[in-house]
Amino acid sequence: MDDGLNLLNIILLAIAVGVFLKLRSVLGRRTGHERPPYDPYSGDAAGNDKVVTLPKRHRDGTPGEADGAARGIDAAGDPFAEALSPNRWRGIAEPGTPLAAGLDAIAANDRYFDAEAFLSGARAAYEMIVTAYAAGDRETLKPLLNDEVYRGFDDALSAREKDGLTVEQSFIGIEKAALKGATLDGSRARLTIAFKSTLTSCTKNADSVVIEGDPVTVREVTDIWTFERDLKNRDPNWKLVATGASD
Repeated sequence: MDDGLNLLNIILLAIAVGVFLKLRSVLGRRTGHERPPYDPYSGDAAGNDKVVTLPKRHRDGTPGEADGAARGIDAAGDPFAEALSPNRWRGIAEPGTPLAAGLDAIAANDRYFDAEAFLSGARAAYEMIVTAYAAGDRETLKPLLNDEVYRGFDDALSAREKDGLTVEQSFIGIEKAALKGATLDGSRARLTIAFKSTLTSCTKNADSVVIEGDPVTVREVTDIWTFERDLKNRDPNWKLVATGASD
């Protein structure tokens, strides 16, 4: 009787640990801000659907770079890697593409990686970062960005504050988030996502006069962001390492 109970306890514990580890592989965590914070600071508005321009940091390589996806990977003898189904990434990446190869490489090194869960977390992080930047909320931004990107955001916020500018924004929602690139360099995994979102936004001067944007016109914004995580690091969170706009 006791042996049966002990075995059941061990099985339940194993299941609980597996669920916990999978949940921790999702991008980031909420920081307590239920409605995360956008104002990426103003750049050229003419001829550009972006209401405000985020500080940009260029990434090394290009999204979906095939050789980058395979770097540092030796799947030989790894039953998990060999068992990957060609349709594993259905709805996310087509079989045989550099994107699928990159996702395979990441999954072979992190068996708890779930692309759909990552995209869900990335959508939440995108809204948090965009709205936090608009609100000048450095506390929310810092854990979601790598050091270089955070410095760029911080400099932009400081310049905005120095000029007495404020941003009023209403984030309406994300219409689409699609993976565009996946690479692995050693243990560093990078995932690039194209976000299409809608919002209203305007910049006001110290006299509360609108100097850019429109507080009522809904705009469509398309951003290309890259997130990175060191798979050898016990921290499961991905961080934003590059931002850019769609051509």
